[in-house]
Amino acid sequence: MKKSTILVVDDDQDLLTAVRLLLKPKVGEVIVESNPENIMSILSKREVNAVLLDMNFKSAVNTGNEGLFWLSKIRSSYPVLPIIMITAYGAVDLAVKSLKNGASDFIVKPWQNETLLTGVGEVLSTQKNKFEKQSANKLQISDTELLGDSEVMEELQYKISKIAPTDANILILGENGTGKDVIAREIHKRSLRAKSDYIKVDVGALTDSLFESELFGYKKGAFTDAREDRKGRVELAHKGTLFLDEIGNISLQQQAKLLTVLQNRQVTALGSHIPLEVDIRLLCATNVPIRELSDENRFRKDLIYRINTVEIQVPPLRSRGKDIGLLANYFLTVYARKYGKAMAGFSDESTAKLNAYHFPGNVRELQYSIERAVIMSDSDEIIGKDLIFSPIERSSQPQPVETDYQHLETLERITIAKVIEKHNGNISRAARELGLTRSALYRRLEKYNL
Repeated sequence: MKKSTILVVDDDQDLLTAVRLLLKPKVGEVIVESNPENIMSILSKREVNAVLLDMNFKSAVNTGNEGLFWLSKIRSSYPVLPIIMITAYGAVDLAVKSLKNGASDFIVKPWQNETLLTGVGEVLSTQKNKFEKQSANKLQISDTELLGDSEVMEELQYKISKIAPTDANILILGENGTGKDVIAREIHKRSLRAKSDYIKVDVGALTDSLFESELFGYKKGAFTDAREDRKGRVELAHKGTLFLDEIGNISLQQQAKLLTVLQNRQVTALGSHIPLEVDIRLLCATNVPIRELSDENRFRKDLIYRINTVEIQVPPLRSRGKDIGLLANYFLTVYARKYGKAMAGFSDESTAKLNAYHFPGNVRELQYSIERAVIMSDSDEIIGKDLIFSPIERSSQPQPVETDYQHLETLERITIAKVIEKHNGNISRAARELGLTRSALYRRLEKYNL
């Protein structure tokens, strides 16, 4: 309990203060939040061990049982996170309903302090026991996108091992779904700042008006809705790592403001004239190719030099060969366990189908494809018809053209992969269309690791 982080969500500021003061001596950290709409954002950035969640709020989702809505929302993304519901005496029936919907416990307010502490302690203890039981069977894989024995992944792992312990600014390049955010987390984990905060910001999704307030923070009264002081993400990352995702999508105006902060190593909150010194390790990521990023009409070159001391190119899944099978089996184990199915593996047909597909959505698309296959499968193994690849990726992302495609062998590999995919892994039909014998096609499959 001493090392646990508890998130308390309630729109009653007095209650938040009371719970924080009660729990603070007993746990590692107490995070309080009055707006339930911020729950998912907090959980995505912080490792939380339990949530205390009010059943009713004055705003946000006006359903009469807002607590159930937010319980469901948390459960969908964090199925094992313990959630204790806080309810008034008159809504006990609603709290009981919350238990059926996945809550770990509920506490009726006003409560006895000892009752609250006991409830939180029991939930944390139960969760710890579950974790210890599961860990014996858990695959020893920290991040699936980094799982791989291919040559390109070995090179990537080596590069990470060299640059992670430094304080160099790093630009991570790669297609959507390749795991750029996982690479950033791994770099932080292996850095000298690992015990400090890792703060991620999707800057590509911020408007000009939100960019400054989100990154640099603001003082109470700085603008209409600024009801209290708020630290920006840059200040929160002090002594730690700041990861700016989708950096290639920010405007030239935003770039100028970011450059000023990086040059001066100071940040000034909106509504303040006092700059604060900040010590951060900067990681950035984008799916924009570096040649496009270097166009000064799109991106400032002086900012590129600031963020790009070292560059990492994350390989697309289609170039990782045997890693496809390795990842597919990992996801099969994860989702078979999640959905309570006994799955023996992949049929020859489904294996050929996996190896023939070019995965424009990369590891993310593979993950969702395997999860869907496990859910829909009627047998103890994944067969060809169970694997349905995303129509979204097929329609919206044409297969990228790479310079290596100019080489004859690469063109042959792509052609073979497309034909096998067309025939759903049927080797005889694919060989017939390619004008090859089955044995000749098998030799090429082995040659190209398909």
